[in-house]
Amino acid sequence: MKNFAGGGAVVTGGASGIGRAMADRFAREGMRIVLADIEQSALDQAQSEMRAAGAEVVGVRTDVSDGAQVKALADRALEAFGAVHIICNNAGVASLGAPAWEQTEADWRWVIDVNLWGVIHGIRTFVPIMLSQGEEGHVVNTASLAGLFAMPNAGPYHATKFAVVAMTESLYFDLALAKSQIGASVLCPAWVRTRILDADRNRPAHLSAEPHGPIRAALVEKFDAAFRKRIADEGLEPAFVADKVFEAVRDNKLYIWTHPNLKRVVSWRSDNIVNERNPDLTSALGGMMKDIE
Repeated sequence: MKNFAGGGAVVTGGASGIGRAMADRFAREGMRIVLADIEQSALDQAQSEMRAAGAEVVGVRTDVSDGAQVKALADRALEAFGAVHIICNNAGVASLGAPAWEQTEADWRWVIDVNLWGVIHGIRTFVPIMLSQGEEGHVVNTASLAGLFAMPNAGPYHATKFAVVAMTESLYFDLALAKSQIGASVLCPAWVRTRILDADRNRPAHLSAEPHGPIRAALVEKFDAAFRKRIADEGLEPAFVADKVFEAVRDNKLYIWTHPNLKRVVSWRSDNIVNERNPDLTSALGGMMKDIE
């Protein structure tokens, strides 16, 4: 995609973190922004700050797990700006710290509803609109390094992020077969200074977390502390990630890496698969092993 000025961009999870940074980055290119987020107070603040900086922006409270709300988001974007050229399916949550069999049904449903169905709804709603416009455009789906290799105690998160990577790869081919002017990218960040580990603040009541027993509670605390330490020690600023996203949209790159030094873990996983070799736990956890044991 080469022409940005005057175009419309929709960013879910856009009130904070990577989403907010992407919105700011596209606004600097002269795009008109629709911010979608489930957290109204953060959405109001982001909209106010972006307008004060000179951006043309509209905020729409949206629960991406609800297809009807995503459809309403698209309607509002078209009403405000007449067209959508970029859709960033970025909203995401994390549920970490327990084996797959101890994650409750509510844990699984919450993560799948947001991380997977949010992207599905975004693709099904916005891609037909973008195709009908007959103009260049781009779809950015936020996955994670967790969509390229797996660690223990994060089954729901890995399941959704692996799915987003595969969906985006398939979408890339779909758009090519359709001979469209629309590209697709999958963002696979590792450690970034966001509030994803505090996503429970927006967890719906009907999928509320159940109290942990003492063993699980201790495990959750260890994993939470280990991940927060990694984010504090190695986390990138969201603005750096947003620059990578912009470059990928501009250059029509499918894969967006934020931590190229971690390509080795994907190579390690691929090598294990090709050679039918079982992975070992220490390699999977790397330097976090000492923080968790």
